[in-house]
Amino acid sequence: MNLCHRFVPTILLLTISFHHVFAQVPPKREFRGAWIATVVNLDWPSSSTWGKHPDVQRLELTNILNGLKSAGINAVVFQIRPECDALYFSLIEPWSYWLTGMQGAGPSAPFDPLLFAILEAHQRGMELHAWFNPYRAERQVGSYSLSPDHITVKRPDLTKDYPIYSGTYPNRRLTGYLRILNPGLEQARNHIISVVMDVVRRYDIDGVHFDDYFYPYPTSDSLNQPVAFPDSDTYFQNNPESLTLGDWRRKNVDVLIHMLSDSIKSVKPRVKFGISPFGIWKSGNPQGIVGTSAYDAIYCDAVKWLNERWIDYIAPQLYWPFGGGQDYAKLMPWWAGQAASTGRHLYTGQASYRIKDPQHNWGPSEVPNQIRLNRASSPGAQGSIFFRANMGVTDNPKGFADSLKNDLYQYPALRPIMAWKETTPPNPPVNLTITKFSTTALLTWTAPGAAPDGEAASSYAVYRSTSRPIDINDARNLVYVGTSLRYDEMSLPTGSVTYYYAVTALDKLQNESVLSNLVGIDANGVVGVEQQPTVIAGFRLRQNYPNPFNPSTIISFNLPTEQKATLRVYDILGREIKVLVDGVLGPGEHQYQFDARGLATGVYIYRLVAGSFVESKKMQLVR
Repeated sequence: MNLCHRFVPTILLLTISFHHVFAQVPPKREFRGAWIATVVNLDWPSSSTWGKHPDVQRLELTNILNGLKSAGINAVVFQIRPECDALYFSLIEPWSYWLTGMQGAGPSAPFDPLLFAILEAHQRGMELHAWFNPYRAERQVGSYSLSPDHITVKRPDLTKDYPIYSGTYPNRRLTGYLRILNPGLEQARNHIISVVMDVVRRYDIDGVHFDDYFYPYPTSDSLNQPVAFPDSDTYFQNNPESLTLGDWRRKNVDVLIHMLSDSIKSVKPRVKFGISPFGIWKSGNPQGIVGTSAYDAIYCDAVKWLNERWIDYIAPQLYWPFGGGQDYAKLMPWWAGQAASTGRHLYTGQASYRIKDPQHNWGPSEVPNQIRLNRASSPGAQGSIFFRANMGVTDNPKGFADSLKNDLYQYPALRPIMAWKETTPPNPPVNLTITKFSTTALLTWTAPGAAPDGEAASSYAVYRSTSRPIDINDARNLVYVGTSLRYDEMSLPTGSVTYYYAVTALDKLQNESVLSNLVGIDANGVVGVEQQPTVIAGFRLRQNYPNPFNPSTIISFNLPTEQKATLRVYDILGREIKVLVDGVLGPGEHQYQFDARGLATGVYIYRLVAGSFVESKKMQLVR
């Protein structure tokens, strides 16, 4: 991590944020993530665990996950490859120095940190995204002994060194060298792809995640002169298109991202791919923003990655407060517009560590108000990722974790749907029952059978309401999300109040089933069991969103039962443009993305045919 839509006026955004934020209804779906950093033992494991039994490290990681769960976090981004090494069992790269204090030396007893983290995260209803540093091989050359299996030892020809200077001019001095895999070499890219895809194939991860370390951040020498990255030889030998140096470097990064995106989609299409770039794409975008341009400084064109749909989410590191030349109130809506225009998700990278960091010393309301702005803006962010777990969340700086637990994340949330991946909902749970004890109650249910696409439910959501039917779109009715087949109610109703409960099933992508049967309890005990409809009441074709759109939009519809369905798009003259669906679908809600790149501005028609049901709606493409 770097420690260092249309334009909406800042004044309007701040008015939305601070005039209405305290009356916000919480979202039912929101990505609530935290980075768990392993490099230099930032979050896990602590160096004090080196040489001890792996149970010590297991306990330490479990405590972190418990702390994050308590704060309302529903996803972790776990660093497993900080320096061309592995915090998991790998036959390609050596065990990480940061795990044991000796690169290449594995745990003293059988222990696979990634496997353990996946199991523990899933048990707590969290996604786990495996965080890779793609190019970094040694953050400081010579700081520890390398394994003979390390890529820099086996293939030094694939690497480049870049000097590290510290201090300010005129007192700057050389303190070492950064070593990275050379982004301009095909062999280096192939090595990175092989490492990532080995993890994708062998582990049940939910996502692949890259941070902002691509080409090195620029530096200046002791004379305050810019230091060039030493890849002129690679540039002249591997540039058949005669691109400028900047365009060539950006293409090198683009090729890696594109290759990895295609590889993930072909092997495990449900695995998400996200990147967390530096928070400024180009200085001046949006107007009024100044600072380092990731596009020019580290050769990352995150907007292109979105436009090409190579990634599923973008998590720019918006590590600045409201106001100033890096105004959060300007940057967040700009990124939200970029993501929304391509139908992808924005999860803002947020610097909760700066609440505690004495250099910045942010006030206790800074990050909470950023979250509120995320929710109030349109388009807005679909969630946040906090840097980092043990400095900014679990340590509760200035009560930040308390504000999550008791206010912003008071209610659990499902993660946002990625409609471009897969939208078949699981079947609903069955046989929901409730048993009352003296001061508590126990809900249990039976897992459903596999959905029409063959996928089983992976977790469950429990809803509680004092009225019926239960409104499952109101996040305040959501009381539990997790893998258990039981829910313990610790607060029974009093007086004339009745609690009604129902459960839905979720698959790995958080597609949600319809409700189970409904059960109820009041102060006197169980009030009976009512069968909740387990199918959608009828057919429904919804208006696309966004509309007007450019270049893509989402079309959704409901089916009451399993149906043969077709969804087609036509131009205004009735000519077929695209077949989005043609097959048998299960009951429930379905969502599909229509990509209109290459089409002209105008009105288009989409038409759903399912059994005897036929309905059409218009949508408008505006370039």
